[in-house]
Amino acid sequence: MSTFAPLLQAFFTNRLRLQRQASPHTVAAYRDAFRLLLAFAHDELGKSPSALALADLDAPFVTRFLSHLDKKRNSATRTRNARLAAIHSFFRYAALHEPSHAALIQRVLAIPHKRAAKKLVAFLTRPEFEALLASPDQTTQLGRRDHALLSLAVQTGLRVSEITHLRIDDVSLNRSGAHVTCRGKGRKERSTPLTRHTVNALRAHLRGHVATPDTPLFVSRLGNQMSRDAIERLIEKHRARAAKRCPSLSRKRVSPHVLRHTNAMLLLESGIDRSVIALWLGHESVETTEIYLHANLAIKEKTIAKTAPPGVRKTRYRPSDRLLAFLEAL
Repeated sequence: MSTFAPLLQAFFTNRLRLQRQASPHTVAAYRDAFRLLLAFAHDELGKSPSALALADLDAPFVTRFLSHLDKKRNSATRTRNARLAAIHSFFRYAALHEPSHAALIQRVLAIPHKRAAKKLVAFLTRPEFEALLASPDQTTQLGRRDHALLSLAVQTGLRVSEITHLRIDDVSLNRSGAHVTCRGKGRKERSTPLTRHTVNALRAHLRGHVATPDTPLFVSRLGNQMSRDAIERLIEKHRARAAKRCPSLSRKRVSPHVLRHTNAMLLLESGIDRSVIALWLGHESVETTEIYLHANLAIKEKTIAKTAPPGVRKTRYRPSDRLLAFLEAL
């Protein structure tokens, strides 16, 4: 009889939920990783999930699965590494309960994460996010919901998982001390103050709502809590509309995390200290915030202007010849 199925069930129920008390987001991410792994095993080995043995999931099989994610599913490196992290976590648990498979388990745990190129973070300029916020039709209930959600995302920098789990009781719209409270990564609770614009948008969204304090702040057409996918579709819809008035948006992929990056850039450009930005965004360390320094060209240009020799005109280099301009652009 296969020991894999009960071992995987125990991993989710005992290890993740009871022992580690993992967040619903972590459980869902691990679940999705094993859904993909089991589907791949069915295609590759011809076995149903309940018929799999732990010995079937050896290092060569896991390596083929990771290659499948790269080549067939076109998964990003971070996504591929997240799937591998879920597999590693399961095999560390399996090592405690299946010592007879210790050699196999160690070989799987030795599979390294894939190194990824560090790209500059994407964010919206002020004209771009203003066009995005102006896109929803605020004469309709759904339009007011979309406007409030976009305003909250840009102004607070909340993660999409934090937005989806917000309840009406998490928002205080008092004129003095308006704020939103969320529970982020690592079960850390933090409060973020709200601007007058965001407060007005949320009031318009909630006006006429009959709900309990535990009702989700943003709900779908059917009255259910909005999912991550629903919010991503909402943002894409308004990006396409906003691109008609702001053409640069047509060349950008706008995701919930891009709105979070936009908030960080606004804070950075306003001269807010990095330690405060880290607290605002719920970062584990100040070093995480350095990615925004690398991406912010305006701050680098101000630095150049301050370090230019006295008496020298502070301008950018411009090639004096078309051929030189061509070579500079290569």
